[in-house]
Amino acid sequence: MLKVLFLCTGNSCRSQMAEAIVNQYCKDYWQAFSAGTAPAGFVHPMAVWVLHEIGITHAGRSKSVEEFYGQTFDQVITVCGNAEQNCPVWLGHGKKVHIGFQDPAKFEGTEDEKMQQFRAVRDEIKEKVITYLNSLEY
Repeated sequence: MLKVLFLCTGNSCRSQMAEAIVNQYCKDYWQAFSAGTAPAGFVHPMAVWVLHEIGITHAGRSKSVEEFYGQTFDQVITVCGNAEQNCPVWLGHGKKVHIGFQDPAKFEGTEDEKMQQFRAVRDEIKEKVITYLNSLEY
């Protein structure tokens, strides 16, 4: 089983969605984890909801990248620019790549517009991350 770590700043939206999507759709080959360089301390309820809409029950928690100190990952994927710049040096054991996504939590608009933004980011994560992981040869 290959291990992938998704890094974000707050570990409340994008990295949480990526973790849940990979654990749902790539569970035969990949085990996904997520963390933040400055964890928010919560998982955004809209992220949980849009995952639920596609049949994923996600009970993740916002956690610090420090929890994974000393662990080895086959792949580390940063999903925001800040995490890419602040990726801890000790994560250098596996391959590291940046696949960036807009932060849906920063979108301003009505509740419906915000949900649409979360859905769009969820779908983009599903497409890009799964395509990338499936392209790797291990």
